[in-house]
Amino acid sequence: MYKNFFKRFLDFCIALVALVVLSPLLLAVTVWLHFANKGAGAYFLQERPGLHGKIFRIVKFKTMTDERDADGNLLPDAERLTRVGRFVRSSSIDELPQLWNVLRGDMALIGPRPLLVQYLPLYSREQARRHEVRPGITGWAQCHGRNAISWTEKFRLDVWYVDHCTLATDLKVIFTTIKTVLHREGISHQGQATMEPFNGHN
Repeated sequence: MYKNFFKRFLDFCIALVALVVLSPLLLAVTVWLHFANKGAGAYFLQERPGLHGKIFRIVKFKTMTDERDADGNLLPDAERLTRVGRFVRSSSIDELPQLWNVLRGDMALIGPRPLLVQYLPLYSREQARRHEVRPGITGWAQCHGRNAISWTEKFRLDVWYVDHCTLATDLKVIFTTIKTVLHREGISHQGQATMEPFNGHN
């Protein structure tokens, strides 16, 4: 009952209240990033697979510039990530615009993180089970290592959540996520400014 009805109802109500309460912060960060990103804009929109693999457009705060090298290629993430962007990422403020996705029903507050569309054909049958629930702003994997754990471990944790999606589990994720964010844990993978790409094996 919780997984199929009450979870969505609670997500909608909480997202609506949060968007209203946080609107001054969202506006301030939008202006801040507009200037910090050197004209690249304050929002990042990208197609991601959601429930049952249905594609939707996720919205996040943009934490990198669009700076390119002499050949027109984007510079590495570490070089494009601004000081403001690094703070917004480490504090997880960049995830707040996804409350709009939650309101629309594309996402849930808690669930496996929505990954790139190009990863879809790389999943094993077991890994693909992560799409049996709506993706979330935070999830079981995020409060057990965030971006510092391997893809294999991350997918194992995602599937565990699919099989244990209860109110008690979601409350535990919320409290653990708050602790993780406050301690700035697992922001990036070792040796990377962001999480390394998934290649079907790592």
